[in-house]
Parts: sequence; structure tokens; C-alpha cells
Amino acid sequence: MAVFTAHSHQEMIDYLKKAAPHAEIHIGDLMADEHTANGRAQDQIDGKIFAYVAVSDKDDIGGVLKTAMKFHLPIVAQGADTSTVIGADGVNGGIILSVAKLNHIIEISQGDGLAVVEPGVINQDLDQAARKQGLFYAPDPASKPLSSIGGNASTNAGGLSGARYGATKDSVLGLKVMLTNGHEIKLGGRTLKQAFGYDLTQLFVGSEGTFGIITEVTVKLFPIPYGKTIRGIAFFDDMTKLAKGVQALRMSGLYPTMLEALDGKTVQSLDQYEDSHYAKTASSAMLIFGFDGASDTQLQISEKILKEHEAWNITVTDDPNKAAQLVKLRQDMLPAVFANTKYHIMEDMAVPLSQLAVMTDFIDQTAKDLSLDIYTAGHAGDGNLHPSLLWDGQPTPPDAVIEGIRRLFYKTLALGGTISGEHAVGMSKNLWTNEELGDDVDVIQHQLKNLFDPMGILNPKRKIN
Repeated sequence: MAVFTAHSHQEMIDYLKKAAPHAEIHIGDLMADEHTANGRAQDQIDGKIFAYVAVSDKDDIGGVLKTAMKFHLPIVAQGADTSTVIGADGVNGGIILSVAKLNHIIEISQGDGLAVVEPGVINQDLDQAARKQGLFYAPDPASKPLSSIGGNASTNAGGLSGARYGATKDSVLGLKVMLTNGHEIKLGGRTLKQAFGYDLTQLFVGSEGTFGIITEVTVKLFPIPYGKTIRGIAFFDDMTKLAKGVQALRMSGLYPTMLEALDGKTVQSLDQYEDSHYAKTASSAMLIFGFDGASDTQLQISEKILKEHEAWNITVTDDPNKAAQLVKLRQDMLPAVFANTKYHIMEDMAVPLSQLAVMTDFIDQTAKDLSLDIYTAGHAGDGNLHPSLLWDGQPTPPDAVIEGIRRLFYKTLALGGTISGEHAVGMSKNLWTNEELGDDVDVIQHQLKNLFDPMGILNPKRKIN
């Protein structure tokens, strides 16, 4: 069947170049190919994008949106392109809109305790700049050295310090967003409180580029805590005992900054990767914990709580170099685990703290029932677990892996949890909206999408299907 188009391919290219004159535009070249897919969507899309456009100003963002609206082209916004859920991969016939060049820190205000940044600013760069002024930026995902603030806001990224400081949403005070009609709107602001109107700021945080393009982010900064920065490790016989110890620490009033869990198999992988000797058995689990601005009393009580929950080999340090080595164990977890196989899926679910032990038991049982190779770690302080399922042979997940993930998802929901704690939804989980949120809320989600993006051009098939 013949398809008659109103405009030729070249006419569309010419229109884009005129609409975004300052942008770096790549069509059908190596740069476009490199940024089309980040390696996680090869069986989902062909990756035949119309153009990869790296903008350097807001006018060009407006020009790209104008082009997309005129020719009905999908737009995928990219920051640092670190999505793990097929959230920023190119869409066939679409435009990848890269804001990586919008990477300026506009302001760091000591007086207001905030920073105003462009969306392409790297998380770690902002934190380092803030620390030079006695402040710090709290959200610290594992991708901290690589991921951008705009991407973190779009996905509501979490991190190692989430037990105390929460996720990205807890640090976002305001946004500027460009809508599909090219109008830039201001949401939120510079105040720590704001009760006027509906909270559109938080509606856009975590929206994964499906409502608009983030052009500016105002984030909360914290003063560097006074006192010792403490990091430590403790071991438990299994993840179940560790989970109960974490719950006790979390509810103790001590306010730990970090509570990271690694199961015995993960610790064994780290030993191989780091040439260390932490693992005792394949079932024993490691807790990496920390306090900012710690007192001796906090350390004494935390050690007492850990021992009451059968922890052993408790090691604590306030030496910055030794502390960094302990944190590095958590940061090296993924390369250590993934070194054991060619193919893997790392999942991301969160449960109420009271259900953490139940969930870790279920993960172990699922691995046994389906003969799966599962390594479990995560941000235990906020109930966020990352079971990694490994396999060899074929690139596509075997049926047992798919079934295992389905079982983990359904169990998470049955325990009152969420199947996306911090990695967002992307295309990987966009068919689960009604399962997690219910049919009525599923409809509302689509109505919101239609309100902000009536033509359905912004990151289609992501977040919701």
C-alpha cells in the first residue's frame, strides 16, 4: 500500500536546521548511531532515528519541539544517557534531543542553601562545586559521576544516602520546563515551603520526559555536617537477619545516612573482583552503614543494636581513606557481579521496611524454585532491593528469568511495595501501570499525559503504555 507524505525527508531536515540554528545536528552518521540506543533496547526498537540533536540553548529546544509538532515526530530527551529501563533510547523516526551541552551551574547560594543548574550538569560536578562553599548535594545514585541532574529529576533517582536524605524529589525545589508548544513554564521556586496551587513541580519530577523538556532545576543543598563522618561494615548469617537489623537501626532515632545490603554471593563476587577476603559463606550478608556528623553515643548505640541482631565482624572507621574504601565496595558491586556472566538484568523494587526480610526470603526461594542465579543487594535503609538475575547463552532472557521477575514483581506489590524504587519505568515496566496503581489511576495517568502532550510525541511508550 502506498503512503503519501506531504514533505520529503530533505524538507524535514532543512526545516529542523532552520528551526534550531545553533544546535549540533547529526543524521545518519556515527554520532547518531552511538546515541540511538544504549545497548538495552536492541530487541525493542530498530533505532532508525530521524536525527540526533545536541542543543546548546533554549531557543533550539523550542525549535526542535516546533519541528516535532509540525511533522508529528517523536522526541526523546537525553541527558547523560544512563537509563537502565529503556527510558532514553531512540524511537524509530524520532528525534533524540540531547541537553548534555546545557551543563552550566547557574548559581550556588549559601544564603538560601540551594543551587540553580541547567539539566546537563553532572551530579558529581554539582556536589563538588557545592562542597567548595561548605554545602553538598545529597542525592547520590550509583551513576553519580555520570548521570545528569536533569535525568535524575526526570527519573526521581535515588542513591546511597537515601536512608537519610531521600530521593531526588526531596531535593528539588523548582523546575523550568518547556512544553510541546514551545512555552517555558516555571514550577516551584527557591523557598523550602510552597503551598500555592497544585504541586506541578513534583508531578514533573519522575515524569521521564513525557510531559515536557526540563530546562532548569533548582535544588536544595545541605550544610556539610559538623562532627565525624563514620563508615562501617557488619556481617550477618543471612539477608533475613540483616534486614531485621536494618529495620532496628532505621527506627532507632540514630538517623543513619547509609544502610547498604549485599548478600553472600555478591560479597563473594566482590572478593574476586577486589582480591579481598570479606566473604565467609555464600549465605552470609554484608551491611555497609554510615553516619554523617556522628557522635560517640551514636556509634555505641548502633553497635549495640547490631550485636543484638546477631551481627559479627563489625568494623567502624572515621578515617576518610578507609571510609572511602568501604563505600567503594558498594560502588563496585555491579561490575563485580556482572563479571560472572555475559547477560544480566538488574531489577529495582522497594517494600515497606517491615517487609524487607520477607522479600529477601522470597527472592532466595524464587532462585531455588526456578534454578536462577540471583545476586541481591540494595539500599536496605529505604527498603529498596536490586536483585540481579544472571544467565549465559542467549542474549534474550530465558523463560525462567522472565517468570522469576514476574514473581518478584507480584510479591513486591502484594507486600505493599513498588516495582520501581528509583530506576524509573521506561519501556521495561510500562505494562504494569494498572497492576501497581489500579485501573482508575491508570486512566488518570493517561489523562495527564494527554493534557501535557496531546499529540503523544514526548518519549512515547515510556512511563505508561
